[in-house]
Amino acid sequence: MPDSISFNLNGRSVSIEVDGERPLLWVLRSDLGLTGTKSGCGEGHCGACTVLVDGEPVRSCQTPVREAAGKQVMTIEGLSSNGKLHPLQEAFIKHYALQCGFCTPGMLMSAYSLLLSNPNPSREQIVEAMEDNFCRCGTYSRIIEAVRDTAQQLRGEA
Repeated sequence: MPDSISFNLNGRSVSIEVDGERPLLWVLRSDLGLTGTKSGCGEGHCGACTVLVDGEPVRSCQTPVREAAGKQVMTIEGLSSNGKLHPLQEAFIKHYALQCGFCTPGMLMSAYSLLLSNPNPSREQIVEAMEDNFCRCGTYSRIIEAVRDTAQQLRGEA
């Protein structure tokens, strides 16, 4: 018997009838049509599936959708506003931190969460916040620069 699960998704209320144990990743992608969140390893190791739940990065492939009930869920689709990219997305483009793009949504969500909690992160803090997100293309130094650049911009220093 399906569960009725309601949560806020990218600023709008959603309710869905679904097995509460189903991974949030597949509810987002298959049931709600938000395909920006990627399925990588399926075991919570790579970070491609990272979304924010109440501002905290979670691995949506390992998070049962019932854990999102009553919470704020933000996916990569919610990062831009009114068709305008978020400064963090613009910085990823500027610093060529995209490459194949597969890890990018998870990287952006982890970086965004960091900047929400720490508007002035050191290089070491950025590395620590991003260390569980894997990029097979090896753009780590560019990702760090993009996050540093965004932090400066959001603080009005750029």
